[in-house]
Amino acid sequence: MTTDLTGAATELLQALIRTECVNDGTPDSGGEVRNVGLLRAYLEGPGVELATYESRPGRTSLVARMEGTDPTAPSVCLMGHTDVVPVNRDGWSRDPFGGELIDGEVWGRGALDMLYQTATQAVAFRDLAQRGFRPKGTLIYFAVPDEEAGGTWGAKWMVDHHWDAIGCDYLLTELAGVAMPSSDGTRKITITVAEKGIAWRRLHISGSPGHGSMPFGADNAIITAAEIVRRISAYRPQAGLDDVWRATVEAYEFEPHLTRQLLDPTEVYAALQGLPDQGTATMLHACSHTTFSPNVVHGGVKSNVIPDTVELDVDIRTLPGVTGDEVDAALREALGDLADRVQIGRLIDDQSTASTFDNPMWDALGQRAQAAYAGATLLPQLEIGATDARFFRARGTVAYGTGLFSANVTYEDMISRFHGHDERIDVESLTLTTDLWLGVVDDLLG
Repeated sequence: MTTDLTGAATELLQALIRTECVNDGTPDSGGEVRNVGLLRAYLEGPGVELATYESRPGRTSLVARMEGTDPTAPSVCLMGHTDVVPVNRDGWSRDPFGGELIDGEVWGRGALDMLYQTATQAVAFRDLAQRGFRPKGTLIYFAVPDEEAGGTWGAKWMVDHHWDAIGCDYLLTELAGVAMPSSDGTRKITITVAEKGIAWRRLHISGSPGHGSMPFGADNAIITAAEIVRRISAYRPQAGLDDVWRATVEAYEFEPHLTRQLLDPTEVYAALQGLPDQGTATMLHACSHTTFSPNVVHGGVKSNVIPDTVELDVDIRTLPGVTGDEVDAALREALGDLADRVQIGRLIDDQSTASTFDNPMWDALGQRAQAAYAGATLLPQLEIGATDARFFRARGTVAYGTGLFSANVTYEDMISRFHGHDERIDVESLTLTTDLWLGVVDDLLG
């Protein structure tokens, strides 16, 4: 990529960070219309069709299109979200919304998740338009709000209401592209081909009210909830090990005995407990198990009143193939004799989604990975969180989480900075990722 495009990607990323489009999960937070304004001004020009869509005031999506010349050619969408998660400023060593460039790294909330992709995709799209590129198949740039709160007012709303504007054969979005080293000196480039489902549950726990001065023998819903939290935390669901899991484990090149344990569903949990690096163990556990995390509790009305109801929100992320009914059955199993004290409410019930990797897009990504890293191969992986790609996969689109980081960014770096303090990304990764978009579009649509 030319120096001009590297500088453009850096400056656009800095500008997107500085708008502070913080999504706290409430319907009217985010204010992504500010980032849409920046992006629209950047992309406007000959050969580009631009349109904006507003799901709620301030929750704006931007769609830029270059129409294809061949109706039989595949269509490609580059999608990036424009919102970021909140910050605790006390934990940062720099202004989280300063967008500072320090020692070759851009600092700020969203630098990694995922404004760097939103920026580099826009830079690649504009460069193609300014060069007069005429794609065989339609090329779409989609900047979307509300990803950090599940996509209700962003990708989901657009898929439900304006599919004609964003429907595509292939979608490229967040988040992968770490260049993991191999013992033979080559690199394995992570590519997300699937993601876990979301099965958020709200547990309504009942008790009996009473005076706080007489707790002996009381049916205190908070005490019951505490035991329920303990049981959920101690619950051990069966591991689900598939071909993507095998590829992930083999990429780490553990010693042979540990590898065999990690590939054995009866031994994998103990093997994970024995890993010396807690971050790696945490990530690999999430890749191999449906996870249950009790995260929010509401209960009680006054200090001197024994509570009769408590609500407990549990973040459950499901492996491929796990249904909502199976999630509820697992919860009842975990609760045991307390199950009758609980009503299970479903907040979200989105099953896991996956894309195949036997298609021209996969081949193009492989070729471009090798252009950056000689001898590199693609490493399919399961996304343990949720992205907007799931809405597209449900419509039949082949969707991958991708990008391309420099060799200086390790998997552990990415995990620690993701929604963490001192989030940042190096400029070399901006260069590599912009080149990736340009190369893939040229390979498929040129």
